Amino acid sequence: MKINPDETLIEGKWLVDDHNHVIGNENCARIHELTSNYLVRLMSDWSGWDTLYQDPTDNRFWEHTYLHGEMHGGGPPTLRNITQDEARQKYGI
Repeated sequence: MKINPDETLIEGKWLVDDHNHVIGNENCARIHELTSNYLVRLMSDWSGWDTLYQDPTDNRFWEHTYLHGEMHGGGPPTLRNITQDEARQKYGI
């Protein structure tokens, strides 16, 4: 599984199934697969919640975050492409 060159954002969403259970959509599963088996983990930020990855194919930087602090566990995951300058400013690389 790879990331298409034109993709810049993969945003997970939480859904409620027929039994009132909260489940992640297909993007949640895709983000998990990408961060576990494809992207190269470089480092986390000072909080430990945001993690910087690099795509081994095109060397783009990807930030794995949880953007909904008001939700349990920070909400569903987000994976967004960031520039080298953004990576340098936030992660010091």
